[in-house]
Amino acid sequence: MTAEPPEPAYPTVDAHVNLASDLAVPARFIDEQARNVHRRLAGSGAPVAYETIRTRVAGLYQDHDADRLVAEMDGAGVARTMLVIPDFSHVAACALDRPALAALHDEVRRRHPGRFGVYWGVDPRAGEQGPVLLEHCVETYGFEGVKLYPLAGYSPSDRRLYPYYEICAARGLPVLTHTGPAYQSLDYSYGSPLLVDNAARDFPGVNFVLGHGGVRNVEEAAFLCRHRPNVYLDIAGYAGALDAQGAGHHLAALFRRGVNHKILFGTDWSAHRLTHTLAGLLSAFRDSAGVLAGVKPAHRRLIMGGTALALTGGTR
Repeated sequence: MTAEPPEPAYPTVDAHVNLASDLAVPARFIDEQARNVHRRLAGSGAPVAYETIRTRVAGLYQDHDADRLVAEMDGAGVARTMLVIPDFSHVAACALDRPALAALHDEVRRRHPGRFGVYWGVDPRAGEQGPVLLEHCVETYGFEGVKLYPLAGYSPSDRRLYPYYEICAARGLPVLTHTGPAYQSLDYSYGSPLLVDNAARDFPGVNFVLGHGGVRNVEEAAFLCRHRPNVYLDIAGYAGALDAQGAGHHLAALFRRGVNHKILFGTDWSAHRLTHTLAGLLSAFRDSAGVLAGVKPAHRRLIMGGTALALTGGTR
């Protein structure tokens, strides 16, 4: 019988998760993930047939109703998760069009009341219907924020995004923007955290979160957090931090940078299902001698959920 995880003294919010469904993630990107795994195994002297890996990776993207995700959240002690919906429509074919994808995530929220918030993905090339659809998602479905995926070919400070930011300013919606690399066919030149600076300056009433900013391009991300009151970062993807001493060492160093009041916990789940469990990823944050050992309790509460709740209209 599996022991229950210890109950934290504050609710844990995972601020950056993707619905593991091939209705939401383009098949092209699932192929790219499988090819990366195949090359990594071959390079380490443990070759496995690509078809075997592709089948296993594809199997991870069948959680269309998030039942598996909720079971993992329960086992890891995660109270609430923010689902992010990138707009890949300009770079890869998706099984669902944008309105249908929004409806799918609404169905997930209604199936699991109180467990999920949603950041709706926008793209500056969507034309006049883009802001209209955002308004619909907020008014009809109650989505809590905006998701940007600049690697699809644009800067987060592209002025065509400003109508979306005006909606965010009026409605108190945060903007989560991807930073760093991702799928190999995308344009990494748009992954720098500094690209958000003009937008953050022009919209001081909008809070911008640098997705993966605590893991990649950390110097730039921490710099912006220290000097722009409305810029935050999350640690999504920390399991894959490029640190010779491991992810724990990387996070411990991050928590000494003086920006803990600007850091959001996030896992980038389910990207790590092949190598980790969600409960395992959380264990380093529950251990009294773990990565939060040197962080004062008030900041622990902010990192593990307080700031994420505050940005989306909750309380600290």
